[in-house]
Amino acid sequence: MAGDDGRSDTSEARRSVEVDGVEALRLLGSVSLGRIVFTQHALPTVRPVNHVLVDGDIVIRTHGDAALTRYTRQTGGEGAVVAYEADDIDPDTHLGWSVVVTGYARLVTDPRELAHYQALLRPWGSQRMDHAVRISPDLITGVRLTANGPSPSA
Repeated sequence: MAGDDGRSDTSEARRSVEVDGVEALRLLGSVSLGRIVFTQHALPTVRPVNHVLVDGDIVIRTHGDAALTRYTRQTGGEGAVVAYEADDIDPDTHLGWSVVVTGYARLVTDPRELAHYQALLRPWGSQRMDHAVRISPDLITGVRLTANGPSPSA
């Protein structure tokens, strides 16, 4: 069925299915791009970043002057509360998945660990990314957007 704008209306042809934390982390590990949400000047701030999943934690690279680096540095050892979101949703069918992780972000200070992450993650730009942030998930939620199958009575 086509809507007023000529596009097909597939909203009734999909459903949202929650996935458990293990599946959500597996999905998160299958992509390299996400968005980190943190507080800057008492307001939420969102930055697109690339990531790698290491032992259930999300690791991103950053630079010393970045707002996220400053934010995690201010909180000390307990870490900074952040959210991390990644998804893979088809723009035409709107099918796919989305995962949101909430947890604590801490600067990586161990030189060997930092070198390991620098080898795993390539920065997008030419700016020197000499820091890494490791996010330990406390809350993991995920949904899979799937096509409805035929109804059982059909």
